[in-house]
Amino acid sequence: MQHNVLILDFGSQYTQLIARRVRELNIFCEIFPYNHVPEDLSSFKAVILSGSPFSVRADDAPHPDLSQIRGKMPLLAVCYGAQYLAHFSGGEVAPSNIREYGRANLSFVDDHDPFFEEVALNSQVWMSHSDTIKKLPTNAVRLASTKDVENAAYRIDGEKTYAIQFHPEVYHSTDGKQMLENFLVRIAEVPQNFTPNAFVDEIVAELKEKIKGDKVVLGLSGGVDSTVAAVLLHKAIGKNLYCIFVNNGLLRKNEFQNVLDQYKGMGLNVKGVDASDRFLDQLAGIEEPEAKRKTIGRVFIEVFDDEAHQIEDVKWLAQGTIYPDVIESVSVKGPSATIKSHHNVGGLPDFMKLKIVEPLRMLFKDEVRRVGATLGIDPELLGRHPFPGPGLSIRILGDITKEKVRILQEVDAIFIEGLKSHGLYNQVWQAGAILLPVNSVGVMGDERTYEKVVALRAVESTDGMTADWVHLPYDFLMKISNEIINKVKGVNRVVYYISSKPPATIEWE
Repeated sequence: MQHNVLILDFGSQYTQLIARRVRELNIFCEIFPYNHVPEDLSSFKAVILSGSPFSVRADDAPHPDLSQIRGKMPLLAVCYGAQYLAHFSGGEVAPSNIREYGRANLSFVDDHDPFFEEVALNSQVWMSHSDTIKKLPTNAVRLASTKDVENAAYRIDGEKTYAIQFHPEVYHSTDGKQMLENFLVRIAEVPQNFTPNAFVDEIVAELKEKIKGDKVVLGLSGGVDSTVAAVLLHKAIGKNLYCIFVNNGLLRKNEFQNVLDQYKGMGLNVKGVDASDRFLDQLAGIEEPEAKRKTIGRVFIEVFDDEAHQIEDVKWLAQGTIYPDVIESVSVKGPSATIKSHHNVGGLPDFMKLKIVEPLRMLFKDEVRRVGATLGIDPELLGRHPFPGPGLSIRILGDITKEKVRILQEVDAIFIEGLKSHGLYNQVWQAGAILLPVNSVGVMGDERTYEKVVALRAVESTDGMTADWVHLPYDFLMKISNEIINKVKGVNRVVYYISSKPPATIEWE
């Protein structure tokens, strides 16, 4: 894989958005924590420094080693990065008289500089900082200003080093993508060759070379990621791929058989294993969400190991890990703190002795779908909503019982089928129901009830890194609420969950 662009993360909430915008330009990029700069930079054509919640004036501010980057490679410093270059290179950074946050307009632009080519005067940008650059660093040339920020953008004479105090990666910077393209394509001359077809050709060749004639076992989930991973591997190694689909008892209603039926005719070698009782027995009495995840991960590995041992000479375990899983599971000092553990990221127990292959680990979700389309996978399958690896366990708050699973499966089925029948499913990125650990008083007929509360959740997103709740029609929500209460024994109240990510996460737990 050609790295092309290195993004150094200083802990900004927007770092993943930088990567998304770069990928939209058909340029491959990779995020590294600021304190883990790769030793070999030969494959990178340019470097971007992210923003940060830190102040460069603070004692605990991140200090990257730029000795192999600054002046030797094209460098774009965003927000904190711009202030870092100024603060440690002869400039001055001080607290701003006003908090510079939100929309601003470029009141001055050096339109002769290639960075601002095709960017109009008064173009809107997004500011997010409490410090400001009072004095430019040595050999710097001012390129742009806003009404409140004199040094909104600058470059260093004699270097391909550019710095901006605003965030081009966010939606509110109307010409942000153009600026990134100007820097990467016109200034850094990075090739725009990261396309789905190119990815498929390159990854299939890599898989053939890496795996050779070995056997690979893959855990299918029925979702987009594991399916695309399976088809990629099948394209590379054919009959040497063995797929196992485990029913953990926490899937959607009828999903185990539906998924097995879905894979018929795709040419994949798939074995279904119903281990639902084993999972539910091990989860009995466990309430803490991280403990649920770890229990499910452990039991999955045990079941998977039992099945893998029935296949002779398996050398590799394939996983459908994608880039957001990787980013959210990395924990270093400062940026990218672990949010929650992911079921398909990390090492295996020593006793399994299988090597890991993750064909999709550098792709965002929408990129996985585009690759799947290139591979000819059914659009209906590619359009499936993401579903958490731990399944309904993290949508049942508190302990898990068969009865709670039954209730939630029934509620979820009504909600999802309702979205489909009303033409709303494809407008939603992910949807599901959550069983809350509270009972509420209700009245059905002339009787008082004291039953469960369920919360419905529907979000729109591109890759799961950020998400907004979907404004589903009130008439639809009313109809679904009535249907759930009338048809699902044990539920007498339905609510709609409207927090966005951030500050919330998509799942409740």
